[in-house]
Formats: sequence, C-alpha cells, structure tokens
Amino acid sequence: MKIATIIIRTLIGFLLLFASISFFLKLAPEQTSTGDFKAFNVGLMASTYLMPLAKSIEFLCGLAFVTNRYVTLANILIMPITINILFINYFLAPSGMPIAVFMFLGNLFLIYSYWANYKSLFIAK
Repeated sequence: MKIATIIIRTLIGFLLLFASISFFLKLAPEQTSTGDFKAFNVGLMASTYLMPLAKSIEFLCGLAFVTNRYVTLANILIMPITINILFINYFLAPSGMPIAVFMFLGNLFLIYSYWANYKSLFIAK
C-alpha cells in the first residue's frame, strides 16, 4: 500500500507539473479543437485569469505531490480541478478520458491513503 501510494502520488505530481509547465512556457503546440470543446476553450481563454489560476494550482499541487509535502492540502485543492477535467473529457473530448480517469481515481486513492488526515474534517461539532 505504501509503495502504491508513492507511485500514484509521484505519477500524478509529474503529470500536473508537466501540464502546468508546458502551459506557462508554451512547450506543446495548442491542440486543434472543434465544436463545443472549442467554444469551451475560447470561453476559458477569454476569461484571462481562469486558466492561469488553474494551472498555478496544478503546479503547486504537482510540486506538493512530488516532494511529499502538504499532500493532504494538495488533494483538497486539486480534486475540483480533477473532477472538472473528468467532466470536460467525458462530455466534450472523450479522447482524453484515460488520463482524466487515472487522475480522478488516483486522487481518490490518495484521499483513502491519507484518510487519517481528513477525519477531523467530517466531525460535526
């Protein structure tokens, strides 16, 4: 279980780091998209702040996963982004589903692995 946690955490961390660094440094060419996915992307880019914000959070969470620091906080921060990535790929771009499912299930696994850190969030006082 400990080795699986390290492997999943590190893979997700590197995936998040790669996605955010390639966005900021323009390392990968922009994907050509069509239809509703293109309209969605145009809307995200038109907001001017949303994509840099999401990619900054991805970068910080990827750094946390790779360095094994603040993993519990990083899981909380990245889960809404991961769910959004999953839904975007399910409804608009099904070709990206394998990576989206891996990230979602990996995050669920990490939450399970670090569950002792989350218990206090679910205590009604």
